[in-house]
Amino acid sequence: MLANSTFYYFVLSLYSSEGGLRYLYFTVTALLYFVIIVVNLSLIFVICMNRSLHEPMYIFLCSLFVNELYISIGLFPHLLVQLLSDIHIISAPSCYLQIFCGFTYANVEFCNLAVMSYDRYLAICFPLRYNTLMTLNRAVIFIAVIWFYAFAKCMITLLMSVTLPLCGNILNSLYCNNYLIVRLACSNIQANNIQGVIFTLISILVPLLPILFSYIKILKVCFSGSKQTRRKAVNTCTPHLTSLLNFSFGCMFEILQSRFNMAGVPSTVRIFLSLYFLLIQPLLNPLMYGLQLTKLRNTCKNVLCYKLMARCRETMKLLR
Repeated sequence: MLANSTFYYFVLSLYSSEGGLRYLYFTVTALLYFVIIVVNLSLIFVICMNRSLHEPMYIFLCSLFVNELYISIGLFPHLLVQLLSDIHIISAPSCYLQIFCGFTYANVEFCNLAVMSYDRYLAICFPLRYNTLMTLNRAVIFIAVIWFYAFAKCMITLLMSVTLPLCGNILNSLYCNNYLIVRLACSNIQANNIQGVIFTLISILVPLLPILFSYIKILKVCFSGSKQTRRKAVNTCTPHLTSLLNFSFGCMFEILQSRFNMAGVPSTVRIFLSLYFLLIQPLLNPLMYGLQLTKLRNTCKNVLCYKLMARCRETMKLLR
């Protein structure tokens, strides 16, 4: 390979170590991908079509489910093809598109969870004023700002990476990662490293501060409030905390793989950690919120059962 070359494709070398497990990986991943698409689409449809769910909390959940679909549609089709392929390459435009999808997904997810924690703080600490403090219009503005912030920040990161001259095109990963691209650069990457540190701190601190603030306030109210208040806090905050911790673990695994030498780690473990980041959060959120939140669960039953019964009646009429 020549130094300072322009590469039109990248090699995803982690696939070459999957061995005879490729069909197992493909079957499990394809099945979970199907569940992710169906469950997230169903919940988005139910929230959008039912006026009783047009409340800030469910609007934030809808944004969360859209984000799960976004990362799944952006990365999984290519990943499934690669699992069965013998040649594990990806074109440079597709690679940078994967980086953009991954970065925007992570930023939107963390910021969305931060806004949801603030929403729960208002609902628990100011129940009588909640409807005036968090209106539907404000919820929509929050979501618009989150997505714009994520897209703008990720566009800056990607533009700085695309212009780098590279000395290689082999990525030891299942999908493209910005830091792995930067590590292949032949030129001085000090500006990229500084930008990476600054953006990483922003990505962590901007969502983390409102999350810490919200839960500190919620804990104060719980300790000084009634059993009913504590029960309400537990019921509404448990799914959020579970989602937040699971996403944090997934991000930690992803950072460890891209930033540190993982040569001593078995490839099976690395593949599992990569799939964990992509699969578990999009699968966990809709199942957990759909089962935990009574109003959403009951609405899903009513809407989906009604649609199913209507289809059955139409089918019976046609058969007659």
